[in-house]
Amino acid sequence: MEKGLIVSVSGPSGTGKGTVLAKVREIFPECGQSVSVTTRSPREGEAEGVAYFFRTKEQFMEMLSSGEIIEYDSYVDNLYGTPAGPLVEMSEKGTDVLLDLTIAGSLALKERFEQTVTIFLLPPSFETLEKRLRERGTESDDIIAKRLSEARNEVLKAKQFDYVVVNDDLDEAVRKVVSIMEAEKCRYARNNGIEGRI
Repeated sequence: MEKGLIVSVSGPSGTGKGTVLAKVREIFPECGQSVSVTTRSPREGEAEGVAYFFRTKEQFMEMLSSGEIIEYDSYVDNLYGTPAGPLVEMSEKGTDVLLDLTIAGSLALKERFEQTVTIFLLPPSFETLEKRLRERGTESDDIIAKRLSEARNEVLKAKQFDYVVVNDDLDEAVRKVVSIMEAEKCRYARNNGIEGRI
């Protein structure tokens, strides 16, 4: 059985990763979802085990030391990690998985799982990014300034990703991610034994 495709989408906070992935999942409802573990506090409406697994820093470090977390990263004073069990299980069963990871997380995942496809989601401009962050209404001016500063550094790492998609128009960004997934599924290397089918 072929391993499932692992698609990891990253980008600066406020680029719309969650919204894009939600639309992609509407098109590919069979795709699995790896829920990350984080030490940050839940935002309004975020449910445990759906948005994230919310843990204290002590609990997170225990999971890390026991090998339960494949990769992790620190972002704006919080830790984010990918739990190993669910991801490995889905991939081994041939289920494609969509992930929303930090930039370092996507790159680490690519090293661990060769079938990982990395996509960097960019905002059309930093002005648009700041507007989106402010429209959330969930963070202080200091945190927004910190996120914007971080974003300028993160954009420089886009060249390390397999693909780059600018989220200027939501439908177009979703179409591009879907096209990338479909093209990756057609790679010869992912279709072992195809000679025996013809």
